[in-house]
Formats: sequence, C-alpha cells, structure tokens
Amino acid sequence: QVQLVESGGGLVQAGDSLRLICTTSGLPFSTSAMGWFRQAPGEDREFVAAISGGGGNRELTDSVKGRFAISRDNAKNTVYLQVNSLKPEDTAVYYCAGARAYFTYRRVSSYAYWGQGTQVTVSP
Repeated sequence: QVQLVESGGGLVQAGDSLRLICTTSGLPFSTSAMGWFRQAPGEDREFVAAISGGGGNRELTDSVKGRFAISRDNAKNTVYLQVNSLKPEDTAVYYCAGARAYFTYRRVSSYAYWGQGTQVTVSP
C-alpha cells in the first residue's frame, strides 16, 4: 500500500519561508518521479514542481522560479519543497504526488499516488 504524507504547511506572513515535507512508504521511491501541486479554493489543481527519480532533473512552474526549490532524499523516501519569499497568491493546499515512472511530469494525470495535502496560508 502506497502512502504519501505531507507536513510543514502553516500560516505565515508575506516574505516568510516554509519547508514542505512529503514522506512516502510502499513506493519504489528511487525510480519514481515526485511532484508538488497546489490547489486554491475554486481553482484547479496546478503543477508547482517535479523531480526525477534520481534527482537529476527538476522542473518548476514559472511563477515560483527563484523562490521555490524541490529536492529529495532517496535514503529517506522523502521529497521536499522549500518555499521562500511567499506571497499571498501562494495560498493553497499543497499536494505531494508520486508517478509510476522515472522522469518529471507536469500533468496531474501523470501521477498515480497523492497525499492528503498540507495547507499554506500567506497573509499580506
């Protein structure tokens, strides 16, 4: 049984930082691309970042480049999203996702496994 559990969200002020953590179990982690997505109220779930199984390929959506960074620790079956210089428009539930393939993907439909999400709220 595959499980993904996110943590690290919270209520912060604009300009603050957070480190989102996704711990996994039951997933062939080192051969699975991992992604972070977010969903604001009334909006579709959108791609934020992805990292390939070995960590050599990383992608970020344009709106977070220079502020967010994705990384992974294959020894710990864990993926991270460092979020810096937060803005109110970053407010959303952030979801961790695991793919059944090695390379990075931006589409929601490319990911087979999902966590329950962690709320990030950024006040002005």
